[in-house]
Amino acid sequence: MSYSPDLSSNTLISKPMYQILTDLTRESRLEVALPIAIKDLIRLKLADAIRSRTAFEQQYGIDFEAFRQAWEEGRVADKHSYDVERDYWEWEAAVTDEQRLRQMIERLP
Repeated sequence: MSYSPDLSSNTLISKPMYQILTDLTRESRLEVALPIAIKDLIRLKLADAIRSRTAFEQQYGIDFEAFRQAWEEGRVADKHSYDVERDYWEWEAAVTDEQRLRQMIERLP
C-alpha cells in the first residue's frame, strides 16, 4: 500500500512537490522525507560555501579575517577596484553562509 498525502486546503505542500520529495528521498512519509531533503540541501549549500571560501583563501593566501584587517588598514592593493571589492563581498558572504549553515546543522535532530 502506498502512502498518499492529505492534500486538503490546509496542506502546505503541493502534490508535485510531494512526488519530487518522495522520489528524491525514497521515503513515502512526508514527515520523514522533508527533513531528509532539508538536511541534504543544507549539506550541499555548506559544501558550496566551503568551496567558495577556500578558493578565496587560496587566491589571496590568507583567511578572510586577515584579509578584512588588511582591507581596513589599507594594505590591500586596488581595494576599490571592481574585482577586489567583488571578491571581498563574495568572500564575506561565503564565510557568513558557512557559519550560518554550520549552526543549522548543529540544530538538526
